[in-house]
Amino acid sequence: MSQPNPKIKMMQGNVACAEGAIAAGCRFFAGYPITPSSEIAETMSLKLPALDGNFIQMEDEIGAMGAVIGSSLVGVKSLTATSGPGFSLKQENIGFAAIAEIPVVIINVQRGGPSTGLPTKPAQGDVMQSRWGTHGDHPAIVLCPSSVEECYFMTIRAFNLSEEYRTPVIVLSDEIIGHLTEKITIPHHSDIDIINRLKPQSDPENYLPYENTETYIPAMANFGEGYRYHVTGLVHDETGFPTNDSKKIEEQLTRLYNKIEKNHDKIIDVSEYFCDDMDTLIIAYGAVARSAKQSMLKARQEGHKVGLLKLNTIWPFPEKQIVKLCQNIKRIIVPEMNFGQLAHEIEWATRRAIPIIKYNKINGEPITPLDIYNILINRK
Repeated sequence: MSQPNPKIKMMQGNVACAEGAIAAGCRFFAGYPITPSSEIAETMSLKLPALDGNFIQMEDEIGAMGAVIGSSLVGVKSLTATSGPGFSLKQENIGFAAIAEIPVVIINVQRGGPSTGLPTKPAQGDVMQSRWGTHGDHPAIVLCPSSVEECYFMTIRAFNLSEEYRTPVIVLSDEIIGHLTEKITIPHHSDIDIINRLKPQSDPENYLPYENTETYIPAMANFGEGYRYHVTGLVHDETGFPTNDSKKIEEQLTRLYNKIEKNHDKIIDVSEYFCDDMDTLIIAYGAVARSAKQSMLKARQEGHKVGLLKLNTIWPFPEKQIVKLCQNIKRIIVPEMNFGQLAHEIEWATRRAIPIIKYNKINGEPITPLDIYNILINRK
């Protein structure tokens, strides 16, 4: 009789996010309980103390976001997790982390909204908020898992991207994926690629915390290591101190923009299925991508030329990948658990040169494979 493989486990999506964070080196979590993300906090509260890490339940989501920013500044990889109403409260401090270039990871397990909305029902209504929730032009990286395995590995990747680009990174899950339990293979820690922030090579007296380098990404010193520098939410120069010099303002904000914009090819990730001979393309993400894949496979068994583009990164938006796939197709189908937030971006990317069929649910019920299949078969 064969022995069970200890690397293969049955795991919930939220728990996989927590395990992925720990595998990435996260040793600090601050949060506030909120359905449907609370299992992430619960898991971290159990795991971190055993690893000499720290868990703290804050008084609210604003405080939780502030706590992870402070923890990251002293060099500790830090995580917070929430859902819609809490995500709204985090926005001001997400903007602070963006302009101060502080690596943090935020997991948002989406639920129905607006406001208190539907605490136990799934939705995808935070797509635009994940990009533009905090005010002003700012960089944004948003990953979107559609399986338990992706919850694990995308959380690791979120930490890697956050550390590499000195920026907050959002993992945009949803209630279905967060509470889904399925098989996952956990690799040995030596098989996981981990990226840590670039440390300064200069002495503390000559250190520029926001230096305008060729890579657009300045080295980051940890507080407590002898480097003293100013951190502010105001626009600042290379030293970190506020400035009203229009030239320095433009340099700073342009660098923030470029460090993400100039690295799209490294950041953006999509999965293509049967796109070589398709005449119909489904574009989906998160839990809906699971239904889309099943409906696509059923349609292809019946002779329909259907392909699927699954968006693993939704911000930066994979415009180039979408345009490339849309050269010789007849239509695009975009199913979403909202009123069409990402469909709007797809319309813009394709300049509406191809018919785009939107299928939307906003009542807290999931989009099923049959829902999408009926669109494929009945609407030509």
